[in-house]
Amino acid sequence: MDAQGRGRADDIDPADQWVLNPNTGEYELRLTPSAPQSAVPGPRSRTTPRPAGPSGTPRGRTAAPGRTSPADAPGRDVPAPRRRRGAPEEPPPGRRNRRPVKKKARGKKILLWTGGVMAFVLVGTAGAAYLYLKHLEGNVTTEDVGNVADDGFSKDEAFNILIIGTDKRTGSGNEGYGDKGSVGHADTNILLHVSKDRTNATAMSIPRDLIVDIPDCEVTEDDGTQKIIPGTQHQRFNTSLGQDGRNPGCTMKTVEELTGIDVNHFAMADFNAVKTLTSAVGGVEVCLAKDVDDPDSHLKLSAGKHTIEGEQALAFVRTRHSFGNQGDLDRIKVQQQFMSSLMRKMTSGDTLTSPTKLIKLANAATKALTVDTGIGKASTLKDVALELKKVPMKNITFTTVPVKDNPAEVVKATVVPLEPNASQVFNMIKSDTSFTEVKAQEKKEKAAVAARLKGPKSDASEVRVRILNGGAAAGSAQEELTYLQTEAGVTKSENAGNADESQKKTTLEYAPDQADQARRLAAILGLKGSMMKPGKSVTNSQGLPTMTLTLGEDFKGAGVKMNSTATASNVDKTTANEVKCAK
Repeated sequence: MDAQGRGRADDIDPADQWVLNPNTGEYELRLTPSAPQSAVPGPRSRTTPRPAGPSGTPRGRTAAPGRTSPADAPGRDVPAPRRRRGAPEEPPPGRRNRRPVKKKARGKKILLWTGGVMAFVLVGTAGAAYLYLKHLEGNVTTEDVGNVADDGFSKDEAFNILIIGTDKRTGSGNEGYGDKGSVGHADTNILLHVSKDRTNATAMSIPRDLIVDIPDCEVTEDDGTQKIIPGTQHQRFNTSLGQDGRNPGCTMKTVEELTGIDVNHFAMADFNAVKTLTSAVGGVEVCLAKDVDDPDSHLKLSAGKHTIEGEQALAFVRTRHSFGNQGDLDRIKVQQQFMSSLMRKMTSGDTLTSPTKLIKLANAATKALTVDTGIGKASTLKDVALELKKVPMKNITFTTVPVKDNPAEVVKATVVPLEPNASQVFNMIKSDTSFTEVKAQEKKEKAAVAARLKGPKSDASEVRVRILNGGAAAGSAQEELTYLQTEAGVTKSENAGNADESQKKTTLEYAPDQADQARRLAAILGLKGSMMKPGKSVTNSQGLPTMTLTLGEDFKGAGVKMNSTATASNVDKTTANEVKCAK
């Protein structure tokens, strides 16, 4: 036992019981006697305590052979334990439960003590984790949506969870947000898809103002009876929840009808979730490209980086009049940036190594959510979180259903799916296709295309090419031929008339052994790598192998270079590891 265990450390810092042995470089427990202490009662069979010997070993005992007591270690002079300045007289025998006065210990001592506590925690983890999960069990609110949701959760399959943020004004301090009379519409909606192999995930936002067909759905009344709520056509997506008594199961069915994707579970949160989760992790960092002062959401922040939590965090994700065109689609982008930052903070070392933050986070998350009965246990929610945690942050993609303004409206207030882009996104999720892998493949293909322009180039006089008109203005092939022969030095060229079919883009097809010629012609015409088509050559009128230049609808005129710096993207997307500033 150490000094405190023998009842002689009431006014000695427990950390001072450990001293650094300069010979070993390790801390050792000091057993030398302290300043005069009160007598310590001995075993009942004895009437007097056994005093300590000069080496710190109690009399009647000897140190183990080959060992020396810490005080006798060669080359060290261990001072006596320090008594606290102004310490009171020793308590009478038997008062051994008095706590020692707290004193700030040095860093190494703190680390040593912490290591001991962590060892204890590791030993007791299994039992403690079970008890804590049972505690969290009481936090979770569930709602039965019948067979719309799965009965349980599978760790071995891809899964889709619909995350719903309602605009219901429940909770303290939320009176100033949302629609006063709202029954809790689906204000923020994200379909989270996690791949089967856990290498990637996609979080697809569904705009609340998206026009959809809401199907019939069955709900359970308070008295336990079942009721069918008729579907409605051409309605805002947010009315799939709350309106006419619809529950989250109705929203799940609406998503399935819209996308063709099987939705396994739902998790619903109100305004309080943002406030409690951000406070639990100690705030979330956001970045603004400009000053914001929104009287509606009460958000007031200067340009630059800020750490926000609680009411301020809620105002940030609620504001619609500070970014972009002040519409819901721009608010979705800001919310995605916020969620990326929240995910980074939740998985950061600062959070994962803090038991206090983890406990706060677990409590906040379970209290903030309403989920279906299939994942309604805290242990199941833990399993879901652990499966999601396997996905690398850089492979979590945030995207939004591709949309366009509703053509049926004069004053644009709603949107409709943009096809075929929307169906392409839905099919990628349905087929468990990674957006990040597609992005990587596109990058790889882009590099391969760019490589077509790199390498040696033939002289212009060695370039042999025939020209076809494949959709350009009449006479373009002849005009281009004249330019090549008279101004560009490509004398071995000829007009081959019209192509069999029209094409949007101008192309140059060539055989592998004509790559040098192709690169020279691409430089002359300003062809992009995507316009160069490795393939085969044809025989010209002289019986010699020649390349084929087909002028498409994009042909800009003889002598006008084709390359351009403009780029386009069909799908707006970001990943969770990207840090962006709200604009």
